[in-house]
Amino acid sequence: MTKQEFIKGLAITLMMAACTTEREGDAPSPVVCPVAGIELTRAEKDLVLSNNDFAFNLLRQATAIDETGTPQERTLVLSPFSITSVLGMLNNGAAGLTQQQINQVLGFTDVSQANLFCQKLKLQAPRLDDKTHIAIANNIYVNKGYQLKPAFLQTAQSYYQAQPTTLDFHDAHTIDIINKWAQDHTEDMISKVVDEDSFEPDAISYMLNATYFKGEWACKFNADMTREEPFYSELNNKIVRRVPMMQQEGTFGYTQSDDYQLLQMPFGNGLFAMTFILPREGKTLHDVKSSIWGGWWQELRKRLISEKVQVKIPRFEISTVIDLVQLMSDLGMPLAFTEAAEFPDLCQQPAFIGKMNQCARIKVNEQGAEAAAVTTVPIICTSFLGTAFVANRPFLYVISEQSTGTILFIGQYTGVEEE
Repeated sequence: MTKQEFIKGLAITLMMAACTTEREGDAPSPVVCPVAGIELTRAEKDLVLSNNDFAFNLLRQATAIDETGTPQERTLVLSPFSITSVLGMLNNGAAGLTQQQINQVLGFTDVSQANLFCQKLKLQAPRLDDKTHIAIANNIYVNKGYQLKPAFLQTAQSYYQAQPTTLDFHDAHTIDIINKWAQDHTEDMISKVVDEDSFEPDAISYMLNATYFKGEWACKFNADMTREEPFYSELNNKIVRRVPMMQQEGTFGYTQSDDYQLLQMPFGNGLFAMTFILPREGKTLHDVKSSIWGGWWQELRKRLISEKVQVKIPRFEISTVIDLVQLMSDLGMPLAFTEAAEFPDLCQQPAFIGKMNQCARIKVNEQGAEAAAVTTVPIICTSFLGTAFVANRPFLYVISEQSTGTILFIGQYTGVEEE
């Protein structure tokens, strides 16, 4: 037996053990990932911490209290990493306060740091687990008659593996080409990111990121055990609807506080996981979201214990289409969306971000989870414009790469379907 075969066999054995019930009287043990993952420098660990702050800030902003003082009770899914990738690439063309604001919102100290981080995740994450499929793709479409600066294109190709393509944006087929790229890089989960109403035919360029994830539970649910059960509102504890509730008993990563219960369920070899954060009865999603941030997430991962848990989680599927311009402006980078934006290293013309949209989708079922997101950024010339964990009430969820803690997808499920 080779060393590689031995390590793989040991990992499988450990994961199988994690899915079994503990013997009576066994003390809970810390959750430890059995497989080596991505190695980070001290600076890169700090960067992940800051970028995860952005992930939680994004979720808070997207579900903020409305003008009536009521938290938005909406089901959604977002990919902060997809936003990080496309803005990290674009920021190589920015300068001055525009660049500083983008770095600050994403949690980076400089552009080169973002480039190296995105490159490392893009190249290494897909190789971590042969039972988990993750794909990260970036692309740049340039409108006929415009040119992006060679140094910017070289950086985009070197660090983001983007392949710039020149198209005539006034040709109706361009919309089909962009949508086909999105479909091809999300395994058909997302088939439309632009249409005739939203497309900008006078844009200098379109920049895109597609992030795709599909993982099998290390401990799958038995579909025969799935039952229709009520799902309650956190606002008045009334039944919102009946949902297909998956259920199983097993040993998983678990922790709790006065405000929430938290369950982590691994995929494949354990290097990717889905974490469910369920507010205690009497607490709300807003209560929990107001106190979570990047440092909390990193410390929380250290406090997980391996515990026997009776799990009930809804089988669900969510699609979200969201305009990110106001969200990202409110988070601290308003300049990039105005004609005062500075992108001198991008192209010859003065330019700004005209729109910023993300289409995201997630499916969670008895076999595992599948999620995809495509973020589109058109660049406009300034001349144009043992414990019971029963998730039967609103909860948050996170899909992350475990060795670094990088948050790939984040969202909340409320039982209220997105229109």
